Amino acid sequence: MYHLSRAAAGLCLLISTSPAAWADVEYRAAVIRVDAPGPMPISRLDLPPADLGFAGATLGTADNATTGGFMGQTFVTETVVASPETVEAEMQRLLDAGVPYIVTLADAATTVRLADMAGDRALVLNAKATDDSLRGTDCRANLLHTAPSDAMLTDALAQYLVWKRWTNWFLIEGSHPEDQALAAAYRRAAVKFGATIVEERVYEDTGGARRTDSGHVQVQKQMPVFTQSAPAHDVVIAADRAGVFAAWLPFHTWDARPVAGSAGLIPESWSPAHEAWGGTQFQTRFEKSAGRPAWDEDFQVWTALRVIGEAATRTKGGDYAVMRNFILSDQFDLAAFKGQKLTFRDWDGQLRQPVLLVAGNVVASVSPQEEFLHQVSQLDTLGIDRPETECKR
Repeated sequence: MYHLSRAAAGLCLLISTSPAAWADVEYRAAVIRVDAPGPMPISRLDLPPADLGFAGATLGTADNATTGGFMGQTFVTETVVASPETVEAEMQRLLDAGVPYIVTLADAATTVRLADMAGDRALVLNAKATDDSLRGTDCRANLLHTAPSDAMLTDALAQYLVWKRWTNWFLIEGSHPEDQALAAAYRRAAVKFGATIVEERVYEDTGGARRTDSGHVQVQKQMPVFTQSAPAHDVVIAADRAGVFAAWLPFHTWDARPVAGSAGLIPESWSPAHEAWGGTQFQTRFEKSAGRPAWDEDFQVWTALRVIGEAATRTKGGDYAVMRNFILSDQFDLAAFKGQKLTFRDWDGQLRQPVLLVAGNVVASVSPQEEFLHQVSQLDTLGIDRPETECKR
């Protein structure tokens, strides 16, 4: 009903408003992707495509142009590949050129630096970093997040596991800082929803060659012994943001238990398997445009650019301050193939959104689970709620 009513309202607007009634306005945006050196993924199937994120930008810009063309609006998106050493120079170039909307695909530390550089000159939309710190102590007034937070992702999985009555968790975390931050989010989710972590272990990354045959064999042999003698548990939770060991947990644990988290049942913002709520239409258009399925980063960049397009449709003149204030207001919402309107939390800039729980080629479930209620929005059962926030915007 929401999608139909929005479409009908848009049609009425286009019928009653001729292109001549709108001044020609150009909306300029940029997508910066920071490619940093790092280890190869365990599987070649996990190698990121060369146009990761940028393919989402192409479709998002085209979708904006479809509606904007009726209103005299044009949308231009520049895509920039940067290294950790060149990203600040690229950001400064965009700011000097007057680009007011900048989408970032970068780690948390880089995202904060870019937001600080932008100040009140540009709105920064984070389409990659899930770190809770960006929505907490490191939040910024000009920084919004279309990528879900770690707290949202872990809460989404926790709700499902608790609904299944799989409440005894064996938590295995990696040795990297990003793994430890993700594990902390799972501990928080366990407390929040009444699960019990019966055992915690750390899998140390010894720096072996993960893509070699010998490396594969070594990890395969390690896993049964590594997971042996754990207390009785319902599920193994993997916190492996670095991608070192989690892929080897399914079918290699000592006890026959399901695996979730960074492998097995995985919480994600998007999946090529998602078909509900018009998702098939998005998948078809994306695959026709890009020649491949969409990754999370593609969807998150598409969403960020659609935020700009939606605000352009519902405001006039393209004034940056008007656009920014509208996006941050309670009047803004966005349809994004997830079954309900998406809005930004005013306390930390996070986009509220359902989270898909993906098991291979199927979406096993979507959180929030209907049993978990909230006095304002059920989507606020996922992530850091207003009373908990450490953000001071």
